[in-house]
Amino acid sequence: MLVIIAESEAFPLARGDVDVSLTRRTVLKSAAAAVPVAALSTLPASATGLREPAAIGRLAEKIEAGMAKYAIPGAGLGVWHRGREYVRGFGVTNVDTGEPVSGDTVFRIGSTSKTFTATAIMRLVERGRISLDRPVRAYLPDFATQDPSVAARVTVRQLLNHSAGWQGDYFEDTGQGDGALAQYVAGMTKVPQLTPLGKVFSYNNAAIGVAGRIIEVVTGKPYETAARELVVDPLGLVHSRFFHSELDGFSVAASHNIVDGKPVVEPSFDAMPRALHSIGGLISSARDQLRYARYHLGHRDLPKLLSDRSRLAMQSHPGPGGTLFVELNGVGVSWMLRPTAQGPTVVQHGGDWSGQHSGFLFVPQRDFAITLLTNSESGPSLVAELFADDWALQEFAGVSNLRAVPQELPPSRLAAYEGTYVSQQIGLDGKPEELGLDLTADSGELVAGMGGQALFRFAFYRKDYVLAQNPDGTPTHVRANFVRGSDGQVEWLRYGGRLFRRQSATKKALRPAKLRHPATVW
Repeated sequence: MLVIIAESEAFPLARGDVDVSLTRRTVLKSAAAAVPVAALSTLPASATGLREPAAIGRLAEKIEAGMAKYAIPGAGLGVWHRGREYVRGFGVTNVDTGEPVSGDTVFRIGSTSKTFTATAIMRLVERGRISLDRPVRAYLPDFATQDPSVAARVTVRQLLNHSAGWQGDYFEDTGQGDGALAQYVAGMTKVPQLTPLGKVFSYNNAAIGVAGRIIEVVTGKPYETAARELVVDPLGLVHSRFFHSELDGFSVAASHNIVDGKPVVEPSFDAMPRALHSIGGLISSARDQLRYARYHLGHRDLPKLLSDRSRLAMQSHPGPGGTLFVELNGVGVSWMLRPTAQGPTVVQHGGDWSGQHSGFLFVPQRDFAITLLTNSESGPSLVAELFADDWALQEFAGVSNLRAVPQELPPSRLAAYEGTYVSQQIGLDGKPEELGLDLTADSGELVAGMGGQALFRFAFYRKDYVLAQNPDGTPTHVRANFVRGSDGQVEWLRYGGRLFRRQSATKKALRPAKLRHPATVW
């Protein structure tokens, strides 16, 4: 069966971490069912009598318009701007109950959880329990991968900067017991090695699962307990938990699917294999996420979990670069490091799970942070507008993406990129699944299709780098790039941070029989 899994961050045919499918996301972008938007919650700044900046009002209007356009029932927003905090809820937690979203409503944050795993690792680094540049086997002596030489050499840092080189989308459900993560890591021998260790960026959920297992072994505690003791509780994140059983008394955002253009509660989306908790399992609120962002901005009013040196090290010295919906200089210690035309670095993550999609970024040089949590399968469309496009960055931080002007290329140049590209994952049942995309030249661009259906267009803006557009030419706010092999020929398409191997120029990709799968981020 061919399946699509964004982030991060379904194969990410529009966002990364546990991510949703491109095909579904493309369809969802066309949904225009209006959804009632509840009254805004009171802002802390409003309570003090301070006037709300006009930019916050424009942001609220953009969110409300996006919720109506994309059929998103509810959203939680947190913004830190010019020394003030703005937290509010939009819409409803559940279309069946009509309960309003507040700044304390909890959503599953998906792959932003990876940065909590990395922060916990860094606390253990400072205690002398872990070294980023020691091999994984220093902590997991029996660690094995399909390529034995990689298992012997891969370091903790390479796990966290997504350069381990093995297939990243490994989602096997190993149960809900305390041994789930250990069993998951023991299954790494079924995960193929794609690229040489440390040489190529490819978004890697499985690698962060291994990092989570290191935390368990070093602390002697289940991952969730260790993460709470090392990060969540010391920071005072009172609405952040890993298990639904811990949410009694909380306002909880229900997950919604889109049916006939309208949001419908889908309880099955709430299930997550316990083995994926270090990868994308944290449930949190906009208020808690903003507090967490302010910690990583270095605000002195918050508990000091790490030295400034360690905190800043997470945001620097990136591994190999590429694209993950935006261009990346690379990944530091789990943080995506995004260049801007003006110079300041954007530190970014975000995450996706079925029916729960979010964005998270901050700009240290501008003391700005924003997080948005949504409760609909169509959430990635709004998240892309605010976290991949320039609008929010320009409005609040005065920075923008690197310049990208689409160019038309002659057929002779496009021929080097044409062909069928295939990516793989290991699903919840432990079985391999594939996704194939056909790329063909058309009017100076590449058309990406599946089963004869055009899904989007790639317009080149510099060598090997493309802007992804909808079939009608409207923007998706997503960038991707091609990766060349040692012979200089195009070997991979990197889309949503994942690698699609170029297989042939004639074989046509099959259309998946099913497009439903959990997503991971970006």
